[in-house]
Amino acid sequence: MWIVLGLGNPGEEYTKTRHNLGFQCVNVLARRHGLDFSEKIAKSRVALGTIAGQRVALAKPFTYMNLAGQAAVGLCQWFKVAADQQLLVIYDDLDLPFGALRLRERGSAGTHNGMKSLVGQLGSQAFPRIRVGIGQGPPGRDAAGYVLGRFTRDEEAALPEVHARVADAVEMVLRDGFTTAMNAYNAPPKKAKPPTPPE
Repeated sequence: MWIVLGLGNPGEEYTKTRHNLGFQCVNVLARRHGLDFSEKIAKSRVALGTIAGQRVALAKPFTYMNLAGQAAVGLCQWFKVAADQQLLVIYDDLDLPFGALRLRERGSAGTHNGMKSLVGQLGSQAFPRIRVGIGQGPPGRDAAGYVLGRFTRDEEAALPEVHARVADAVEMVLRDGFTTAMNAYNAPPKKAKPPTPPE
């Protein structure tokens, strides 16, 4: 059993903001596998089903971001899951370029309020996560305003591909294990070979 927890804020006004990228990714994963968020468990909307042969609970807390750890603890207790083994958290990351993914088995919360809440409530930094880059925005921009703002038009156009890559990465975690997925998705993008000069 895996809990796949997307981070975000509840409410229509936050739906399309950068800080709700985790929610957006689990929504895409649910649609891809015909699952719906019909359950309410541990302060979260939950979609239950099977992905890549594994039982899963896709979850979106309906606490605000800075209290998301309460949902994470409650879900782990409800499903009797060890956070360091079978809790996978998806969230937006300012420190990565837009669209870049980083899979990690543990790590600090950085400046992300949702992750600070998870680390504080779980009492550990040891739980798998997928960081999804949103970039840092223009110099001097207030970080809180930036993450709660909406994507640019170009970013909006690229979002379906980002969502799909995250969904693919989750499926690989469930099918092949976290290490295999980490090796596949943390590799730098392959550079195109320069054209062969004419003889």
